[in-house]
Amino acid sequence: MRPYPIKFVSIVIPVYNERQSLPELLRRTEAACKQLNHRFEIVLVDDGSRDDSAEILQQAAERSASPFVAVILNRNYGQHAAIMAGFEQCKGDVVITLDADLQNPPEEIPRLVALAEQGHDVVGTVRSNRQDSAWRRWPSKIINVAVQRSTGVAMSDYGCMLRAYRRTIVDAMLACRERSTFIPILANSFARHTTEVLVDHAEREHGDSKYSPMRLVNLMFDLITCMTTTPLRLLSIIGFSMALLGVLFAGLLIILRLIFGAPWAGDGTFVLFAVLFVFTGGQFIGMGLLGEYLGRMYSDVRARPRFFIEKVVRSSSEVVSESVDSSVTPYMNKVAPRALRLSFSPITILAMSACPR
Repeated sequence: MRPYPIKFVSIVIPVYNERQSLPELLRRTEAACKQLNHRFEIVLVDDGSRDDSAEILQQAAERSASPFVAVILNRNYGQHAAIMAGFEQCKGDVVITLDADLQNPPEEIPRLVALAEQGHDVVGTVRSNRQDSAWRRWPSKIINVAVQRSTGVAMSDYGCMLRAYRRTIVDAMLACRERSTFIPILANSFARHTTEVLVDHAEREHGDSKYSPMRLVNLMFDLITCMTTTPLRLLSIIGFSMALLGVLFAGLLIILRLIFGAPWAGDGTFVLFAVLFVFTGGQFIGMGLLGEYLGRMYSDVRARPRFFIEKVVRSSSEVVSESVDSSVTPYMNKVAPRALRLSFSPITILAMSACPR
């Protein structure tokens, strides 16, 4: 593992209805970044907030010589899509992701940058004193173990978004055409050198978690279908096993019928019904898993963009974006596809309106 030279650092923060947290978030994040020996930018992505979060971000970005960049999405696309939008707008040699709720301290940013500078492709974090409820912690632990076994990457806390990514990893993720993206898993599929550090986890002071029980269920299905095809293989194994058991059970019934006669067969009616229900349940489980994979294939075949950016607001002096030297700016022209803006021709708009939502 070789040291990785860093000249420019980008912080990407998705924001959704975080008006109360934003003033402290902006202050603490900027203060933490000023401790770095590198130039930096802080990219805040408003994910279709219904409060005035977008206005606060724009005001911060329009400030003279501001390090903030406001990326405004036209509606809510989800946390990971918002982060991908930030990835497309940032220019850093290393990119730090951070949640806007301040449960993970921005003061950890310099430590993550230092570890990335040592040569790590991905620097993950583990919440040492997690302040969430038990019904959030235990499912998270189960998912983390399942992800570790499926990906083969020994990282303990995939739910913590305070992470550092090398630029090559970010470009690799942007080049992927997947619509349902879970960034930590996707990044680890490209990373060679990974590490983790313990970080504090504070209680949420403002607002509630944006992950409702239904969104957690959707996330679970995304994790199952995006990280591995093992469920399909497991389905085949279970299917063959059930078929073999069915043949053996049928043979056993024939033998018992020959030994004990017809009266015994009548007494086994309910047992046969129970077996029938078990087999039918297995078929429905299999069809459900196939449906999940087919749904993901359908989304990818449509090839819709992950998001639409309504506007990007930078400082009027363009200190951050214009003064980046030649070692940083080439990352703006990588092969990774850029997000589509809302500046389409009339023909394009008519074509888009004909597409089903």
